[in-house]
Amino acid sequence: MKRCSLPAVSRPDARVLILGSMPGALSLQEQQYYAQPRNAFWQIMGELFGAGREESYQTRLEILKDRKIALWDVLSSCYRAGSMDADIRKGDAVANDFDTFFRAHPDIGRVFFNGATANRFYERLVIPVLTVPGDRLRYERLPSTSPANAAMRLADKVRVWRTALS
Repeated sequence: MKRCSLPAVSRPDARVLILGSMPGALSLQEQQYYAQPRNAFWQIMGELFGAGREESYQTRLEILKDRKIALWDVLSSCYRAGSMDADIRKGDAVANDFDTFFRAHPDIGRVFFNGATANRFYERLVIPVLTVPGDRLRYERLPSTSPANAAMRLADKVRVWRTALS
């Protein structure tokens, strides 16, 4: 099934960009980033910034934007059955327009990948065509917040994310 990503959540003065690969089925249905209740993203954002699930979705987004954090996904579209990154058909994956995004957000200097798949797709589909000066951006892969990444305890994920985003 063809999937299309959600629009970026950002302000023009964002300094940090957090990238997933492609929203899962529930996120697309709800039109909300990280809507899957077992995904730890909002739990981690709650620990770090008070942007947990107890807040409305719009409030969570405003908290992140106030912290100059933008959310988006590497892929604008792909074919995938279900929600698992492993099921994305690599040959059909299309990246979002990062040149336009980075031109509209000139203060972004740090890009964090929510897991290995987002990092791999960015390296494969975005880096080769990106015209934004490479020395402007620093990249770091963080542990995936997906429930599929059960090998790492939540407390350890929080610690790594806290260190990166501080």
